Amino acid sequence: MRQKLLAYGLLFATLMSAVLPQLALAEPYGAGPGYAMTLEQDLELAKERVLVAKEHPGQGSGTPYLSANGVIGATLISGAVFGGIFVTFITRAKQLEKLHKIQAVP
Repeated sequence: MRQKLLAYGLLFATLMSAVLPQLALAEPYGAGPGYAMTLEQDLELAKERVLVAKEHPGQGSGTPYLSANGVIGATLISGAVFGGIFVTFITRAKQLEKLHKIQAVP
C-alpha cells in the first residue's frame, strides 16, 4: 500500500512539475499592448484572405497540409515515430519469447 501511494505521489509531482510552469508563463490570446485585434480589423483581414483566395484559385486555401508543420505532415511524422517505437517493442518482445523457449528446453 505504501509503495502504491509513493508511486502515485511521484506521478503527481512529475505531472505538476510539467504543468505548473506552463500555466505560470501562459498569456491570454492577444495579450499586451498592440497585439489585440478589434472586430473590424479581424473582419478586414478575413475579407483580404477571401480576395487573395479568389485571385489565385489554383493555389488552394494556403493551409500547408503536407508540410512538416502542417496537418498531414505532422500526423505522418508522429505516426512514423510512434510506429517505430511500437515495432521496436514488438520485435524485442518476440526475441525475448524465443530466448525463453530456448532456455526452457534442456
